[in-house]
Amino acid sequence: MTSAPTSDETPVALVTGSARRLGASIARALHARGFRVAIHHRSSSNDARRLAEELERSRAGSAAVFRADLLDPTAVRALPEEILARWGRLDVVVNNASSFYPTPLGSIDEGTWNDLIGTNLKAPVFLVQSAREALARDGGSIVNLIDIHARRPLRGHIVYGVAKAGLEMLTRTLARELAPRIRVNGVAPGAILWQEGLKDESIKRQVLRQIPLGRLGTAEDVAAAVVFLVCDAPYVTGHILTVDGGRSIGW
Repeated sequence: MTSAPTSDETPVALVTGSARRLGASIARALHARGFRVAIHHRSSSNDARRLAEELERSRAGSAAVFRADLLDPTAVRALPEEILARWGRLDVVVNNASSFYPTPLGSIDEGTWNDLIGTNLKAPVFLVQSAREALARDGGSIVNLIDIHARRPLRGHIVYGVAKAGLEMLTRTLARELAPRIRVNGVAPGAILWQEGLKDESIKRQVLRQIPLGRLGTAEDVAAAVVFLVCDAPYVTGHILTVDGGRSIGW
């Protein structure tokens, strides 16, 4: 990423973990609303490149790929600087990157703890800390991807749940700390995409029975919520928008 900064006033959005799946949908949705998009990845270089090429075909100079290991504090600090060096501004940060896997009690070790807390909670803290001055210049926005299981424990996923609960509190805390120049909100998805490798149809049926709207959500459902908070809700901060088809209502 060595291009000289541009003077273009088009806003710039960083979406972490945006090479594929949910992050890619968020990147596409923000791009469709006129943003230049910083596509972040750790190891999905081919997917990130293909997404950037797709977005560039519709609008030249509107997408670029940035690689960073969010568990590396030095890389986290450098990421906003690289985006500023490329485009000269940073208006939106979407903390989407996340590790997700079970950690039943008795199996938790420091490696899994550091990974799950690191990607879901620590990285957003340090990324926002590094990006806050750039975000404040033109009244920026932060959206954190949380989870309904920040409040409703998911059996066997102890560390993940703790990390997302921390991210929810971080969202509310930052909304106070960074006001009035930066708005901070969260989106808490429910069942949106089946976990990769899940083949047990009985588990899928059980999940669907818990959703009042009777269907799995889509990545586009979540992306629309992110775009709403970024673009269409200028008087909203400190809010967690649940996107789960009503599942968290309970019955």
